[in-house]
Amino acid sequence: MIYFIGAGPGAVDLITVRGAEILRKAQRIIYAGSLVNPEILKVYASSECEVFDSSSLTLEEILALLIDGHNRGLVTVRLHSGDPALYGAVREQFEALRAKNIPFEIIPGVSSLFAASASLKTEYMTPELSQTLIISRLEGRTPVPERESLSSLAAHRSSLALFLSAGMLEKVCDELISGGYDKNTPAAVVYKASWPEEKILRGTLETLPEIAKDIRKSALILVGEFLSDEKFAKSRLYDKTFSHEYRNSCLHS
Repeated sequence: MIYFIGAGPGAVDLITVRGAEILRKAQRIIYAGSLVNPEILKVYASSECEVFDSSSLTLEEILALLIDGHNRGLVTVRLHSGDPALYGAVREQFEALRAKNIPFEIIPGVSSLFAASASLKTEYMTPELSQTLIISRLEGRTPVPERESLSSLAAHRSSLALFLSAGMLEKVCDELISGGYDKNTPAAVVYKASWPEEKILRGTLETLPEIAKDIRKSALILVGEFLSDEKFAKSRLYDKTFSHEYRNSCLHS
């Protein structure tokens, strides 16, 4: 069996229990060496396991290692950072395995998206400030559909999380401001969320490019009023005047 495992955002103990258990059983691991914390392998992988760093490999070379492991009957793991579903470049791997009728399983992981909000001690969906989170990226060497340009997404002025864009921060902020965000909208860059070397840099769309100018990769850009100190409405879920399936309002008791 081939397993695609999300290694989590970086901290060794933020991999899922299921992911860790399979890593311990793995006989071959192909891991994203430029993104996955190598300490995870030291803690969970067997000393007898075959380990390959995919950072310099092509898709064809990665697939060859996966298929060879499967053909030899090895418990084979493709270890991705965060959760594979977010910018994991996994779909082409899935399709290649399906074409050969090779079974595989996906073990989700904790995304840096959630590690970043935990480090910031905040919530993306805050009543009356934002109830929508957009996850995207700035167009670079990999194109983005025109309908998903940052200037188009900015019109919503929702909570926003941008992957793979830290090296183009000035352009990011310019596009967001031109698209509809106020220049004073709170913004943050979280570098290597949950890693020992994590850094949090806060500012506004106007000031963040200067504040975070030394951060070029391995960082999330977060934008929105959820980062502000503005007053917000409390959730009605725990409001004593709000009845629902599991609780009657005290006003009706």
